[in-house]
Amino acid sequence: MDDRAQPADTGPSHAELRVGVVGVGQRAPLATLANRPGVARVVSCADPDSRGREDARRLFGADVAVHERYEDMLGDGLDAVFVLTPDHLHTGPALFFLDAGTAVFVEKPLAITVEDCDALLSAAFRSRTRLYVGHNLRHLPMLRRMRELIDKGEIGTVRSIWCRHFVGHGGDFYFKDWHAERAHTNGLLLQKGAHDLDVIHWLAGGYTRDVVAHGTLAVYGDNPRRPAGTPVPGGERMPDWYDPDVWPPSALRDLNPVVDVEDLSMMLGRLDNGVLTSYQQCHFTPDYWRNYTVIGDEGRLENFGDGIDGDPATIKVWNRRRSGYRQDADLSVAVPAQEDGLHGGADRALVDEFLRFAATGGPTETSPVAAREAVACAAAATTSLRTNGTPVAVAAPDPALVDYFDRHQTTVRPERDPRTDAGPAS
Repeated sequence: MDDRAQPADTGPSHAELRVGVVGVGQRAPLATLANRPGVARVVSCADPDSRGREDARRLFGADVAVHERYEDMLGDGLDAVFVLTPDHLHTGPALFFLDAGTAVFVEKPLAITVEDCDALLSAAFRSRTRLYVGHNLRHLPMLRRMRELIDKGEIGTVRSIWCRHFVGHGGDFYFKDWHAERAHTNGLLLQKGAHDLDVIHWLAGGYTRDVVAHGTLAVYGDNPRRPAGTPVPGGERMPDWYDPDVWPPSALRDLNPVVDVEDLSMMLGRLDNGVLTSYQQCHFTPDYWRNYTVIGDEGRLENFGDGIDGDPATIKVWNRRRSGYRQDADLSVAVPAQEDGLHGGADRALVDEFLRFAATGGPTETSPVAAREAVACAAAATTSLRTNGTPVAVAAPDPALVDYFDRHQTTVRPERDPRTDAGPAS
């Protein structure tokens, strides 16, 4: 690896970014936020499915160039591209556009194997092309307030973080299509949990280095499935079949022909800075939200509601000693409902940051290395739970890559932020 290969600047020379979208499926509305007159415009899309190509014209206008193959987008003069394909298909187009010098946004998780994550980091380093990963929860108002409280020292030094993820309607969301197959996700502890594990790392200021986990297919292993080899009817997507009135979870029908991922997972981790973590994920709860508990050596804080669907949330802090349970916290921070319903405004902030980064570079709240570390942690935990809780070490990435991304994908070392010197770049 040779830092001397860095060009002076790889940003576009014209004012309005020309943006492409690979994979016009359920997550495609994210890319509509990139249509900003004078700033950026979606001009090219690719999807092998006819419905995706039709949706491209519906979402982005009749003038958008539409292709079956993403390779054919190269002639459309793109400055940046969103890779919004199913998880197991991220790596191919991301590598293609990185090698072509086009700034790349990859939806989370970065990939479903550590090897592919490292290949993407290496390609971005080699080509000096800007890589960005869509971990939108770093922009979620509730979690940003939680991070601010930690940084202010309200609970002292973080010693432990617990996360409980209640995935209500998980059967409809994740067990009727490709999400239900290991070949496409590795497992839901990775596919769904990469968000939460990245948040845990971000709040704790460290990365997981060893894990143990248990998990099982507790409920959806017995539900009726579509016949083997039967695709999703009519190219439908989750919003087409989602029915919140189907209850209990055992009443769900027409699951994916292959269901070999867990619907209940629990893991423990130890970070490189000594913080201990716990993550629990259940796909058959009646409610759908995340609860984070952060324990420091001078108090603890916890969220009630997460604001992801635009609902209000409250963060409570207990940092004065008193025996017994008490609902009244020493500090309560209200996080109002956000008018922007796309993940409580986090999606818009995410796209804002990507467009700015693609155009001019600079620091970002998200981190490709952190995205890789979330996948590495989840992949190790998945290995552990499928080997009866065997402890699994999480390998660290190449230090040269870590240094490059710590410097925001340039060869110029930035001013250090004391808040992040002791932990991963944010």
